[in-house]
Amino acid sequence: MKRVTFAASMLLGLMTAATQAESYLFAYFREPGDTGIYFALSRDGYHYAPLNDGAPWFLPPTGQKIRDPYLTQGADGKYRLVWTWDWRGKSIGYSESEDLQHWTGTREIPIMADFPQTNNTWAPEIYWDAKAGRWLVLWSSAMKGEPNNHHIWSAMTADFHSFTKPSVWFDPGYVTIDQTIFHNTSRKGLAPWYLIFKDQNQDPLRYQIRVASGPSVQGPWSNISGPITPTWSEGPSALQVGERYVVFYDYYRPPARFKAVETTDWVHWSDATDKIDLPHGCKHGSFLKISDEVATRLEQRHDAASR
Repeated sequence: MKRVTFAASMLLGLMTAATQAESYLFAYFREPGDTGIYFALSRDGYHYAPLNDGAPWFLPPTGQKIRDPYLTQGADGKYRLVWTWDWRGKSIGYSESEDLQHWTGTREIPIMADFPQTNNTWAPEIYWDAKAGRWLVLWSSAMKGEPNNHHIWSAMTADFHSFTKPSVWFDPGYVTIDQTIFHNTSRKGLAPWYLIFKDQNQDPLRYQIRVASGPSVQGPWSNISGPITPTWSEGPSALQVGERYVVFYDYYRPPARFKAVETTDWVHWSDATDKIDLPHGCKHGSFLKISDEVATRLEQRHDAASR
C-alpha cells in the first residue's frame, strides 16, 4: 500500500511539474513606433527568439503610434495590453484577448483628458489591486510649460471604460518615469512588492534605474535604492528566473541595446547583459510568464498581424 501511495505521489508530482512548466513572452516595439507590437519567446528567461517570423504580432490603430507595450494576464484568464498612444497627448492604448491571438476592444483611452495642460502620457502599466477589487493604471506625465518635470500618475478602473480622476501616485522628490512593479510571491524574507523606476533627474544628470519596496501594490514605497544601472537607462521590466530576479532595461546611448542586471535579494546587483539575447532593434517592452502549452501554440503562428 505504501509503495502504491509513493508511486502515485511521484506521478502526481511529475504531472504537477509538467503543468507548471513555464516559458517567457517578451512584448516590445521597434522604432519609429508605427509598425506594431512584436512578440519573442524564451524557454530559459534569458534568450529570446522572435515569433511570427519577426513580423508584428499586433498592429496599431490606423495612423497611430504604438510604443512601450505592457502585457499582463488577469485572474479571469484574459490578457490585457496597454501602450503609449503617441509621443505627445493625453491618451493610452488598450486591447484585450482570450488567447493572445485575437484582440478585441482596441481603443484610445484619454486618461488625462481632465488635465488640458498634459504634455505626454508615457509607458502605461496595469496591475490588479485585489484589496480594491479594481485595476491600478500607472503612467508618467509632464505638463506643458514644464516638459521635464515628469511624475508617475495613477487611476483606478474596474472595466477600462470609466476611471477615477488621475493623481500623482509616486513622488520621491525628483523627476521619475517608466515605472514597473514586481510581485514577490515565492521568497520569504523579501518584500512582497517592488517598484522599479527611472530616475529622470537632469541636473545633476542621472537617468538611472532605482528600486523601492513596499507592502502592497499601492505601496507605500520606501527603501529607495541607489542606481542599479548606468546613466542612459530606461524602460525597466522585471522577471523572476529560477532563484534570480532579472531587471531588463533599454540602454539608449550608442551602442544602444537592451541590457540587464540581476539579484537574489534586491540589494546586491550584478550585470547580466552578457547572459541575455533579445531581438535586434527591440525597444521598451514587458515580460510575461506563460505555460509551455501556450508557448507552443504561439510558435505555430506565421501570418500577418491582426487586431
